[in-house]
Amino acid sequence: MLNIKNYHVAYGQSRIIENLNLQVKENEIVALIGRNGMGKTTLMKSLIGMIPAQAGQVLFQGQDISRDKSYQRVRRGIGYVPQGRMVFSTMTVEENIKTGLSSREKGKIPAMLYSIFPVLEEMKNRLAGNLSGGQQQQLVIARALAGHPKMLLLDEPTEGIQPSIIKEMAQTLRRIRDEQGLTILVSEQVLSFVLDVADRVFVIEKGLIVHQEERQSINAEQVAAYLSV
Repeated sequence: MLNIKNYHVAYGQSRIIENLNLQVKENEIVALIGRNGMGKTTLMKSLIGMIPAQAGQVLFQGQDISRDKSYQRVRRGIGYVPQGRMVFSTMTVEENIKTGLSSREKGKIPAMLYSIFPVLEEMKNRLAGNLSGGQQQQLVIARALAGHPKMLLLDEPTEGIQPSIIKEMAQTLRRIRDEQGLTILVSEQVLSFVLDVADRVFVIEKGLIVHQEERQSINAEQVAAYLSV
């Protein structure tokens, strides 16, 4: 589904991502795990087209999207959930979701979204800024799903969310993958969430992939060592 080859991303003279290679298979959940400042958010923003790459290639379903603008990548089927949730706080829950709808939906929210996130249906007329952190995270995921993406990029979805909600989120993401046939790439630094949600795990350190492993054989202590300061 996604093939990143010899990828380099820089801010000015500072190279953040260095010769990164990563593949994500169709219907797979891959976690990119690492400490703060290791390049996770930079990579996510680059994959959705917000930050240009300096070198390398991104193939999505076999097509080179390296030079595509953000809106073109969304049209191809990539959904993006940014770090920090970024809801439209003065709009209602329903209005927030509608901003993510494709033109063919004609303003009608798919019933599937409310079945996955029933709390959003209960609160559809509430201002998004009045939701809890966990509810806002559900909202931005629902908004991204409203456009019927083939792949979802999630940047640190557990940030600022209580542990009980984190476990529910992992279950919800696996349900979305199973029911909607979605492929998911998630960046994270909470190891317990990664172990709950991912099929494969990549560890990023200073812009490089330094370790990768299948979920079934993962050595949690070894991965945790990468996350320690």
